[in-house]
Amino acid sequence: MRANSKRSASGEAGAGKGGRSGASLYQEITDRIIAELERGTVPWVKPWGRAKAGLGLPRNAATQRAYSGINILILWGAVIERSYPSQNWLTFRQALGLGGNVRKGERGTTIVHADRFVPKDEKERAKAAGDEPQAVPFLKRFTVFNVAQCDNLPEHLHAAAEPLPEREIVPQAEALIRRSGADFRIGGDRAFYMPGSDTIQVPPQPAFLHQIDYYRTCFHELGHWTGHPARLARDLSGSFGSKAYAREELVAEITAAFVCSSLGIEPTVRHADYIGSWLKVLREDNRAIFRAASHASKAADFLLGSDADAEGADLREIAA
Repeated sequence: MRANSKRSASGEAGAGKGGRSGASLYQEITDRIIAELERGTVPWVKPWGRAKAGLGLPRNAATQRAYSGINILILWGAVIERSYPSQNWLTFRQALGLGGNVRKGERGTTIVHADRFVPKDEKERAKAAGDEPQAVPFLKRFTVFNVAQCDNLPEHLHAAAEPLPEREIVPQAEALIRRSGADFRIGGDRAFYMPGSDTIQVPPQPAFLHQIDYYRTCFHELGHWTGHPARLARDLSGSFGSKAYAREELVAEITAAFVCSSLGIEPTVRHADYIGSWLKVLREDNRAIFRAASHASKAADFLLGSDADAEGADLREIAA
């Protein structure tokens, strides 16, 4: 929760401007997310208990870079729905380059990458006006395959990441909170971030039935905290019930899920009562989930101390 400031293919690359349009790709992915929410399944809080793959962010097996933004949600969905035992992915060409191959008949998973181009008429307009031409953002689609869909790959690419021993999860969570430098105020029975004072209020740990929920709550509020002007500078001005408020809550929820997964903590829905407002935002704007997931990736990277770009998954231009 955030208190408002007054109260505190068989091939690896799909068509960019060809094939299905960028607009239809936005809608296709948004419709998929909406359908899951309407069924009561929150895409960033998958039923990991029945998953074969361990917790963690999906990675490109060739580069070992983590995917980011909307691609995390897409690939998590594929891991759950198709019961893949690994979070490692490759393009068709990368599999060949590693001495392996995608098995015949396997269906790939479409992920996206943002790019820009300058239309011909914009170039002409800018030339006539003496202005800089304005580039238009669009999505490229790429097809990736889980390593479980491939044969003859080096054995280490199939190895699942070792789950973090439970006794180590709490120290890592404590270290992340301490490293953030955020001003936590412990007390009361509510959790919220106050943009005006740049402080986080959370109930004491004994108030939580399960200690791990204390950390889930802290990560949610830290998600809001990253939006302060001195950090990632998101719009935190929305009052309760507004679209801006719902959008920021969506960012914080996904941020917490990304951070939890990185630490080996199973994500949960902290604010299920917001699902209705999230659905409204997504139905009105088919780019909203892309922006939210992109902002959440940047927030999670900020908290985890990671500055590595994700493989083929940077949607910063689209999210601006």
